Amino acid sequence: MDGNLPHGPPEQEGIQIYPIPGIPLVQPGDDLAALITGAAKAAGLPLQPGDILVLAQKIVSKAEGRLVRLADVTPGEQALRLAEETGKDARVVQAVLDDSNAVVRAREGVLIVEQSSGWVCAHAGLDHSNVAPEEEETVALLPADADASAAALRGRILEETGAAVAVLISDSHGRPWKMGTVGVCIGCAGLPALWDQRGLKDLFGYELVASEECIIDELCAAATLVMGQSSEGRPAAIVRGYRRPDAADAPARSIQRPAEKDLFR
Repeated sequence: MDGNLPHGPPEQEGIQIYPIPGIPLVQPGDDLAALITGAAKAAGLPLQPGDILVLAQKIVSKAEGRLVRLADVTPGEQALRLAEETGKDARVVQAVLDDSNAVVRAREGVLIVEQSSGWVCAHAGLDHSNVAPEEEETVALLPADADASAAALRGRILEETGAAVAVLISDSHGRPWKMGTVGVCIGCAGLPALWDQRGLKDLFGYELVASEECIIDELCAAATLVMGQSSEGRPAAIVRGYRRPDAADAPARSIQRPAEKDLFR
């Protein structure tokens, strides 16, 4: 791609999004790529070159053993203070702090941190949901490096199927100025993260000067609609037919806004 010349939008006629059924409950050490490709093939959805595979963060974390037993956690002074301030379990607060770079906001019912990979989110992405009942006192952390996880899965899927696919790892984050959560991308391999449209023209010929589209978040949000976030049991989906822009691949971390450019932190 010539970085000096703006490129027009790709010809996008439509996309299809298919949830992958039949993926078993994932356990630490599982070959996640084999589980997903096997389930996709059994469902009549074998992965094809150009597909985008969107995975729920939880199954990646579980396969990588990113689990914490609360019985093994001893809260420190800061955790005890924040637990009193937020009304949360001090062990959970300590687990959050252990996987965080900094506390951003704390108040009753709310603990926002910068997670160790740089994501600003509630509880460092730590979650109780969809962890097996026998692991009631266990919580799941985000992958230690979700971009590396996505790249490794992409390589394994190429080995399993011969298909060069993109892999996105999705998590549910809240927004500062809106209610509700939305699927966002925390790990990316095989796609550009942002589509820089500066220099393109609008319908009336005006040149765009500030348009950068976060396509990986848009793809994760769309896939979340068919994957679900509760008891659906569909932690993966295939996005098919998306025409990627002519831009270089980039990791999900490239969409993080530097702290010095964050006017609200």
